[in-house]
Amino acid sequence: MGGVTLMNLTKTYDSGKVLAVDEVSFSVEPGELFGLIGPDGAGKTSIFRILTTVLLADKGTATVDGYDVVKDYQAIRNTVGYMPGRFSLYQDLTVEENLTFFATLFGTTIQKNYALIKDIYEQIEPFKKRRAGKLSGGMKQKLALCCALIHKPTVLFLDEPTTGVDVVSRKEFWDMLKRLKQQGITILVSTPYMDEATLCERIALIQTGKILSIDTPENVINSYPGQLFAVKADSIHQLLNDIRQNSSIRSSYAFGEYLHVSFRQDNGQNAQTLLQYLEQKKHTGIEVKPIRPTIEDRFIELMTKQAD
Repeated sequence: MGGVTLMNLTKTYDSGKVLAVDEVSFSVEPGELFGLIGPDGAGKTSIFRILTTVLLADKGTATVDGYDVVKDYQAIRNTVGYMPGRFSLYQDLTVEENLTFFATLFGTTIQKNYALIKDIYEQIEPFKKRRAGKLSGGMKQKLALCCALIHKPTVLFLDEPTTGVDVVSRKEFWDMLKRLKQQGITILVSTPYMDEATLCERIALIQTGKILSIDTPENVINSYPGQLFAVKADSIHQLLNDIRQNSSIRSSYAFGEYLHVSFRQDNGQNAQTLLQYLEQKKHTGIEVKPIRPTIEDRFIELMTKQAD
């Protein structure tokens, strides 16, 4: 067991005026590391709160580890681990007191499931007498993960676990997830960071409560339609204005020091035609080169398509 299924899950707020989750359906295989990828307000937290029985959906059904999220809510609460987006442990309790408290809630002890949390616990053990509120962001994150794992859950929900955490701590956290996955735990992680999408086995891209795509990160990238180009010139602001006035351009947006540009039709001469167009517009320092899209490029392309 350990799988998760959602069928036409819908959730509204403000007496139905705000549609947060819009007919969402997907499944997660037992033992899979699955990513729900999207910006703030996309519906990620609402979905996680429904799956962890904190929130009721308006429509649709869902099961976690074979249990129905409405009828079997008590069984789900006993079998899942949940790390919400905001640090929600007791700030005035020490590291050790927080862990002991959560272990007691689930009728277990730190020692009983020590093998599962050993790698993480060893990193926070030097601070075990420190109050949780006094820990750094990375240490708070590790403590929250330890508390979510203390009862040896079959499914682990991590809602934006690396938001506001430094780059080194983010990398350490994903290394920990890979090790946890090897122990057979099903892991669902939500994140607004597109670069983290490539660390999952499969991902669902979500925007305004709708699923845009579900596949492996590699397949999501490979499904980008047509060729993408990176373009730059000495005046990047003027470059963007001129490119957006060109009717053959489908999309253009800033991406680091370049603009990422795609065309309405692939004709094999796009790069050369664009170069000539920019020269006519008196641009200098022009560079146009074909590139491989990223997850973020595919996400933007799907969003543009949805808006159209």
